[in-house]
Amino acid sequence: MRPAFLRLPGGNYLEGDTIEERFNWKETVGPLVDRPTHRSPWNYQSTDGMGLLEFLEWCEDLKMDPVLAVYAGYSLKGQHVGGKQLEPFIQDALDEIEYVTGDASTKWGSARVNDGHPEPFSLHYVEIGNEDEFDKSGSYEDRFARFAKAIRSKYPQYKLIATTPVRSVIPDVIDDHYYLTPQGFFDLVHKYDTMDRNGPKIFVGEWATRMGSPTPNFGAALGDAAWMTSMERNSDLIVMASYAPLLTNVNPGGMQWSTDLIGYDALRSYGSPSYWAQVLFAQHLGDHTVKSTADLVNARFFWSATVSTKDKMLHLKLVNASDKDQELVIDVSGAREGPAAMNSMHAATWWDTNTINKQDAIKPIPSKVTIASKNWRHNLVGNTIEVIDIPLR
Repeated sequence: MRPAFLRLPGGNYLEGDTIEERFNWKETVGPLVDRPTHRSPWNYQSTDGMGLLEFLEWCEDLKMDPVLAVYAGYSLKGQHVGGKQLEPFIQDALDEIEYVTGDASTKWGSARVNDGHPEPFSLHYVEIGNEDEFDKSGSYEDRFARFAKAIRSKYPQYKLIATTPVRSVIPDVIDDHYYLTPQGFFDLVHKYDTMDRNGPKIFVGEWATRMGSPTPNFGAALGDAAWMTSMERNSDLIVMASYAPLLTNVNPGGMQWSTDLIGYDALRSYGSPSYWAQVLFAQHLGDHTVKSTADLVNARFFWSATVSTKDKMLHLKLVNASDKDQELVIDVSGAREGPAAMNSMHAATWWDTNTINKQDAIKPIPSKVTIASKNWRHNLVGNTIEVIDIPLR
């Protein structure tokens, strides 16, 4: 998937059901035997063996940037703190950033060194809270402002992410979450096309097409691919996006949430159709978008176009979520005529899927296609995701 970042420690896991059950990062570092454990909002007792340092080392191992989410004084069952009562939580956040980025001369940087990681970690984004639109008290406006003031005073170099729009202090980024049906994402693909470019950037910090269990089926993959074309077209505004959840245990009783990108048991793992859609989009991504339009296409046709300037390659992504073929006449002026690489995913129905015992039923199939720069006729079969890499002159 070539991930660029990891949002850690995740969403609801950060808040906990109560303040006492939040991700208290200071209790997740140091020797494993000394970590007290805590109850997670998914109704299991976390050993905290996956603590803050382990999350950061995971980022290091996979060459990802951490997007650090700090607890902001609100928990899932409605408990919240404000005013001066926030001060110890704000200090915890400052200490956490110091643990991540400080050198050995700082208190918490020295603690990280003692935990076995001498070098500071790279950090660019700090998210304040999680899904605070559910805080019915309306306290997030003040909570965000207090956290932002303290963090910007000590660490002005980091961009701050708000989890819902705020007015008194302007965040650098706002975190939008979407869990929708395929049709829900089809209806959403133009949401960001005309949004104001002068405000905060957008981070789609949790999103998934929820169709299929325990992992997404091909209908979900079509919804995901349609939405990813929208995010690519609007990548001047949408700076990051992350699918959730990533993993699920497919054994009976092992799943708290459907649908999840990758299924596993004690011995095996497999990628869902949505996983392979993510792989296709991640591995064929340019460094900027190019203007593209489409006329006289069906309501379930979606597309995006990006260019890799170094490789002189146009990455054309096409999604036909209809069960009818879509005849296309494509003008790619500036393209080199001749063969181009194509990867396709197709299924007979939306309900086709992969399973732990049928792992490769749906995955990308490579082939070649012949490109004409103008009036290139191309038939996009129904229920198909295609990515075509077109060399440029």
